[in-house]
Amino acid sequence: MIADSLVRQFKTIVGDDNAWTDATDLHTYSYDAAVVDPVQPGLIVRPTTSEALGKTVRLCNNNALPLTVRGAGTNLSGGTVPLPGGVVIVTNGMKAILEINEADMYAVVQPGVVTAKLAAAVEAKGLFYPPDPGSQAVSTIGGNVAENAGGLRGLKYGVTRDYVMGVSFFDVEGNLVKSGSRTVKCATGYNLTGLMVGSEGTLGVFAEIILKLIPLPAHRKAMMAVFESLERASETVAAIIADRIVPATLEFLDNFTIRAVEDFSKAGLPKDAAAMLLVELDGHAAQVEEDAARVEALCRSMGATSVRVAQDAAERDRVWAARRAALSALAQLKPTLVLEDATVPRSRLPEMVVAIQRIAKRYDLTIGTFGHAGDGNLHPTILTDKRNHAEWERVEKAIDDIFDEALKMGGTLSGEHGTGLAKCRYLEKETSAGTILFSSRLKRALDPKNILNPGKIIAAKA
Repeated sequence: MIADSLVRQFKTIVGDDNAWTDATDLHTYSYDAAVVDPVQPGLIVRPTTSEALGKTVRLCNNNALPLTVRGAGTNLSGGTVPLPGGVVIVTNGMKAILEINEADMYAVVQPGVVTAKLAAAVEAKGLFYPPDPGSQAVSTIGGNVAENAGGLRGLKYGVTRDYVMGVSFFDVEGNLVKSGSRTVKCATGYNLTGLMVGSEGTLGVFAEIILKLIPLPAHRKAMMAVFESLERASETVAAIIADRIVPATLEFLDNFTIRAVEDFSKAGLPKDAAAMLLVELDGHAAQVEEDAARVEALCRSMGATSVRVAQDAAERDRVWAARRAALSALAQLKPTLVLEDATVPRSRLPEMVVAIQRIAKRYDLTIGTFGHAGDGNLHPTILTDKRNHAEWERVEKAIDDIFDEALKMGGTLSGEHGTGLAKCRYLEKETSAGTILFSSRLKRALDPKNILNPGKIIAAKA
């Protein structure tokens, strides 16, 4: 419980209409998209200026109040679940696109800008912001940077960190820190920008972000390849990459996911397919057409029963909209959906697909698998009911096994969902005791009172 006198100080900073202690509001900000228990904070504040944001951070630190920054709360690792009685800073009061520079191809934004709105704004000027997390219609740039979000186009274009040129953020004492620049090259000082990307609000609070833009691709071509086995589909992914073709997107869906998505979206997906690949190529028209022909030939030689090329933009967009609806479609089938993020080297994808099938059978669970196959990022999605305690125990064992399999293949626990609360206990498995110690020392040095999103990435005991 935060004292009334302290609440009044926050209201003086952000305004009476931008600080809430009502029980309904507190509950709204007590959870995110991860399957972790909700935790009710003590206060919600919404700064609308950089100055107010800095003062809010300083007031939290002066009073040792745990502080969690939240955009849309779409993250899947518990990164925005607050501490009991703590403060949640909501960024949707700072949602301005401050600059789109066409000559130098960059944008400057506040952290609350919605990803899809930025993408549309730069596209209107003939430019392109490639990172496209599945939640882009509602997720915010600040959250994308904090979690180093990926997306469907990660194979060709990379992830959020590849587009962050600079950041301005407040340290725990409310001091404004600036790193990076608007120039293509910048080697000034420590690379604090790189440190802040993926830091999940544990080291500072973003005020402004400078993002790299690139020219909008001149031509696009999309196709759907249908397979009679999961193995052939996953082997085709490896074959496409091995043939030195880099599509903009290369997505994998198993039969369970295909059926769920088609029932949900009515996009015309083949419900009898064991698996399918969705491929899009972009770039110069001649190169796209040549690569598309090579991909189609490869798919057929690898056993695709059909390859359908989108005839126009409307057909292409309909299929991709259906793919982006995969999570929503699966979420309707059971009370609890656990969307995991196991990522392996692309050449090991066929093995990982088989391993997930084996784990589902071992624990008698329903696991739908889809994901960004071109960069080895699979999303095994477990459908369950957390209230069924016996089944939930099997789910937890299955998750352990999925992570173990990914790590054995030289993979990672998280390709794009971050660490948060959900994966911090696994972190040493992928890294080392020295890594945990180094990270803990860094955290303690920058946040002595441990108020910045405590317990995320580095477990509380560290």
